[in-house]
Amino acid sequence: MGIIKKIGILTINDYTNYGNRLQNYASQEVLKSLGFSVETVVNNTKRTHNLNQEINIIRKIGNLNGIAIEDILEKIKFKLWSYIYKNKIQECKNKKKGVFKKFTSVNISETDYSISKDNIPRGLSEKFDYFVTGSDQVWNPMYRDGSPIDFLTFAPKNKKIAYAPSFGISQIPGEHGANYSVWLSDMSSLSVREGAGANIIKKMTGRDAIVLVDPTLMLSKEKWLSISKEAINKPKDEYLLTYFLGKVTKENKKAIKQIALKRNLKIVNLADIKDMDRYTADPSEFIDYINSASVFLTDSFHGAVFSILLEKPFIIYDRIGSVHSMNSRMDTLLSTFNLNSRKWNNITSDIDVFNVDYSHIAPILEVERKKALGYLKEALHVNEEI
Repeated sequence: MGIIKKIGILTINDYTNYGNRLQNYASQEVLKSLGFSVETVVNNTKRTHNLNQEINIIRKIGNLNGIAIEDILEKIKFKLWSYIYKNKIQECKNKKKGVFKKFTSVNISETDYSISKDNIPRGLSEKFDYFVTGSDQVWNPMYRDGSPIDFLTFAPKNKKIAYAPSFGISQIPGEHGANYSVWLSDMSSLSVREGAGANIIKKMTGRDAIVLVDPTLMLSKEKWLSISKEAINKPKDEYLLTYFLGKVTKENKKAIKQIALKRNLKIVNLADIKDMDRYTADPSEFIDYINSASVFLTDSFHGAVFSILLEKPFIIYDRIGSVHSMNSRMDTLLSTFNLNSRKWNNITSDIDVFNVDYSHIAPILEVERKKALGYLKEALHVNEEI
């Protein structure tokens, strides 16, 4: 038996985001299944202060444009509540980060050192046979200013592989264009998570990038349930689950209440910090919350992914409040699996809410998984016998 080759994963290390932790775990497991030793390189590159300010200003202006008086009052009430309970809120956020880090230490092999744009350890490139960047929005310039690390610039071309990364936006801002063109051109193997990303790469480099499903879709329902666990605070009765990363409009809140009332369902809001017990659910509990729900309403990409994998009734809402539209990856996901009927504007009756036909999903998943494994085997020079 030959020496086991080593892969370093470069991704966003976010210890507060479910999708981020679960895609990191999935990437690791897929690469391990191909016979590699896999470690995630902890990357501490941060956004600059100026960019944060710029985003917040744009967001505030956008949010205030045409805002109703009652919405302003609601914002004031929330600000007031946040001020009164600021210590409890900070405790809650610290607890959430703690349980996410515990999930990571149990399930994901991370380096005991970290790197950043200005701190690349000497000899890092020699420690691994390949580096894989992705999945998640590693190429979204709004996250880390378009950091060269996310394009593996510290490694030689033959070691650089992109595994279903996302740009998260449909076009690259001008100030990042030149760097992105050079960095993308120097990747050994290119793949992306959505059609808009493939268009960006074609436009910037002339290269064709294969569109692959998110790594979370590569693992079976049974594999995911094997790392799930029941939350202490999960309702004993049937419940409607929500997980919104953007704003929930008054109309949507009303629709959610109506669905719950008709079926006598308790409402569980996983992203609502006012419900601190559930806000601190860890990624294993996130999987179980979705698996046990009667219906799941979300604007989250990975929320949709796990609904599909666990074959749960779900409704997808547009993300409200982001500076840039992130709908491309959701559109690609729903189109790939012929599930556009799950968009909120296509739900026209009570029957539509709970009735989802998943009979066509297995063959699509088989094709997509085969395509992704074929790409990775070629990129990593894996013999068919492995």
